[in-house]
Amino acid sequence: MQEIRYAIIGYGGRGNLFGGLLRSPEIFGRVVAVAEPDPVKRERAAKEWHLPPEAVFESADALFARPRLADAVINTTMDQMHTAVALQAMAKGYHQLLEKPMATTLADCQAIERAQQRSKTVVAVCHSLRYHLVYANMKKMIDAGVVGQVMHFDHIEGVGDVHYTSSYVRGNWARRADSSFMLMTKSCHDLDLFNYLFSAECQRVASFGCLSYFTGQNKPEGASAYCLNGCPAQDRCPYHCSKIYLQDPFWRDYIFPGHSDEEVIASLRSGPFGKCVFQADNDVVDHQVVTLEYQDGLMGTFTMTAFHPGGRFTRIHGAEGLLEADLDGLTIKHTDFVSGNVSTIKVPTVPGGHGGGDYLVIKDLSHAIRQGVPEAVLTTTQQSLASHALVFAAEQARLEKRIIEIDEFLREHDASEE
Repeated sequence: MQEIRYAIIGYGGRGNLFGGLLRSPEIFGRVVAVAEPDPVKRERAAKEWHLPPEAVFESADALFARPRLADAVINTTMDQMHTAVALQAMAKGYHQLLEKPMATTLADCQAIERAQQRSKTVVAVCHSLRYHLVYANMKKMIDAGVVGQVMHFDHIEGVGDVHYTSSYVRGNWARRADSSFMLMTKSCHDLDLFNYLFSAECQRVASFGCLSYFTGQNKPEGASAYCLNGCPAQDRCPYHCSKIYLQDPFWRDYIFPGHSDEEVIASLRSGPFGKCVFQADNDVVDHQVVTLEYQDGLMGTFTMTAFHPGGRFTRIHGAEGLLEADLDGLTIKHTDFVSGNVSTIKVPTVPGGHGGGDYLVIKDLSHAIRQGVPEAVLTTTQQSLASHALVFAAEQARLEKRIIEIDEFLREHDASEE
């Protein structure tokens, strides 16, 4: 099997994860170049992959200024950088794994889709939920008619209270101006999932959501701007930075990998992860509901909430049965209305993030590259553009407090080339 050479652009948590997955015999890939502005991450990548100095870059621009160094790039840059990197990669003939969101504006999503059509490169947009075995099996059951005609669905994404505060209050995705809105950065996975499961077109959408808890009005009396500078609520506050980044091994290693206690404490005293979660400069919503109406009477709801330990839970209501999925529990419960039987399917564990979805995404991309067939990936730029348009429409519905007709929305935002 042909080894595929990859250049990783953005060697943070996601870039590092995908790099590790390339070592699988079924993927058979190798990192031959990296572009990363952080010198610590850049040095780690060079060491892990034995890269010579001429294959290590401080920016994507520097990498693209060279003749093509690899077969494909893994685009795990920050959200607002996705477009520039994606377009340069395709212009140079690189295949690509494009992390979600595809882009932070609808016009940029359209530009990426048009560029892929011109370049004919293989581009897989990283909608990992399509690949998760729970949803892959659920789709097979829906398509096989085990619940009859699908009438309704409801889907909950529990972001996780600590995850939410780490990423969307203290972290890189806390402010819309620095990244994008919450429904896009966290939940475009989910709205894409509905397109995948039902193979139906959404006709209209409405949405409500707000930032209501992680605000100054809920600050404990006497709390300082930084947790370590004194907080009378330390013992009862679940978000005190010492509990998360000093005492919790997972979050300690995720946010401060390889740092000493002294370095972590120094950062928490003045850095973003040490801020009181009620006194940060975050502005993205902490809970949101989206209502969607599809063809043939199918409708459903999506709920994103910070106020949950974490996980995704999906119910598919059919005319002849009910499917209930617990993503983290790796189970699908089937209730058959005709026979009355209730059965539970346990889905096997697959290594890698998102329940193995990340592993299957990069595996799918690698196979499509070897076949030379851009349409062989499960999420093409065309499919991703459709689901991103739905996300943008839902956010407009939230901001304008009205129902958005999808056809009208698409006509208003038509950016096709003349």
